[in-house]
Amino acid sequence: MIDELHVAGVALIRDATINPAPGLTVLTGETGAGKTALLSALKLLVGERADASSVREGDDHLLVEGRVFLGADDVDGHVVQRRVEAAGRGRVRIDGRMASVAELSRLVGATVDLCGQHEHQRLLSTATHAEMLDAWAGADATRALNAYREAFQAADDAKAELERVRELARAGDECLEQASFELRRIEEVNPQPGELEQLEEDLPRAEHAETLLRAAEAAREAVAGDGAAMDALSGAVAELRAAARYDDTLSQLADSLESALINVEDCAGQLRSYRDSVELDPEELEQMQARMASLQGLLRTFGPGMADVFARRDRARELVEAASDSGARERAAEKALRAAEAALASAADALDSVRSTAAPRFVAEVTAQMARLEMGGAELTVALERMPREQWGKLGPSHVELMYRPGAGLTARPLRRIASGGEVSRVMLACKVVLGQADGVDTLVFDEVDAGVGGSTARSLAAVLVDLAKTHQVIVVTHLAQVAVMGQCHYLVSKAAGADGRPETSLTLIEGEDRVAEIARMLSGDTSKISLEHARELLTQA
Repeated sequence: MIDELHVAGVALIRDATINPAPGLTVLTGETGAGKTALLSALKLLVGERADASSVREGDDHLLVEGRVFLGADDVDGHVVQRRVEAAGRGRVRIDGRMASVAELSRLVGATVDLCGQHEHQRLLSTATHAEMLDAWAGADATRALNAYREAFQAADDAKAELERVRELARAGDECLEQASFELRRIEEVNPQPGELEQLEEDLPRAEHAETLLRAAEAAREAVAGDGAAMDALSGAVAELRAAARYDDTLSQLADSLESALINVEDCAGQLRSYRDSVELDPEELEQMQARMASLQGLLRTFGPGMADVFARRDRARELVEAASDSGARERAAEKALRAAEAALASAADALDSVRSTAAPRFVAEVTAQMARLEMGGAELTVALERMPREQWGKLGPSHVELMYRPGAGLTARPLRRIASGGEVSRVMLACKVVLGQADGVDTLVFDEVDAGVGGSTARSLAAVLVDLAKTHQVIVVTHLAQVAVMGQCHYLVSKAAGADGRPETSLTLIEGEDRVAEIARMLSGDTSKISLEHARELLTQA
């Protein structure tokens, strides 16, 4: 939900802020007042492509900022900002940090649906029709679709495994001798994981054992031998203790030296333990050097790392086994693929069954809403056609498409081929009402949804928008007074010369008599006494 929107430097808007209602917000104004500038700002807010031509003439950049709440669990909201320079460069910030346009689109764009008369991509894209039907069908469709997707992935994996086994068999026939040689060469050495690293740590100690032993013994003798450091320190401590009876300062110094003596004694013990751990074993050294040479030989041939050696061994082993198992592995892979395909076919049937059951009820409800919008005998149907296996995808095994029948006895045509934008707008509105909260969108923005609408149809359209506002935040740009009076909040979009003489679009929240005057203008183009009375009557009824 959009809690607040601030726009600066977009088209004719110098600086404007709106706070849409949680339910229905209406924007009205004279043609050419700049309502499309606000829609351009909303597009930027949801991560659509930026166009430097949207920057207000004479300004060096535009800025769109908004505070949005993403779902019922989002109590703090997010602050998003989109800045576009007149030179074309842009910046995005989310909660104060730098972000990408793609991230903005994922975060905000997924919750806002811009439903302009010429922007019905989601409804007109057949890829979304199955999603809409499944969203309306609910848990049964979700379970069936998840089961189908799991089976689809399993079948893909089984097919890939069969291809891998066959490739191994083909390669085995061609390269068996080389693979056998590589396998023998590596298995003769039989390298173990972590062995090389351990040798690299242990071998320098073994090769320089005599030097290490001599250094440890010399150090130990220097601190713990007869007359060495420990004896000297012990003597110094005794002298200080004896003299401390005359000056307590010497007692403190004796304590310090005694602490140092303890550390020296501990170090002497460690030197002795280290000396005893060093072994001079020429035979073991020779074995370690030979082992290192063998491992390094493998690295030179199959490296550069031991991971490469292990991978080469595994590949060679697979090739040898594939060439020697008389097709058993291929037959097992073929059997696994047949089982996976059978499971997929079953899951596909279950998904189609759920959709076939839900489709008539879904389109019946949409058609009922279309009737409310006084679309005559027009109705919506669903074409559900099973595709060849090779065309199945993650959305399902069948092509799902919404079809539009303009009237009884007429042929249903794909919804995407409807010529009238007004018809598409009302079908979309009907679908939105039926889907309710299942469509996963929080905010709906309608532009020209009332194109070509008047009279009783206008009242019906207003009633449908009110119903939709019970489950969504709805923002409507409208020319119909019947719609405008239903808004929880009403913004007037107007254009006038600014302080610098340039035309400037402003957005003003109107209430009371100001709103009455705007409704009167929408009804009759003037604010005569009759128009004002009619406007008050409509607002009172609303």
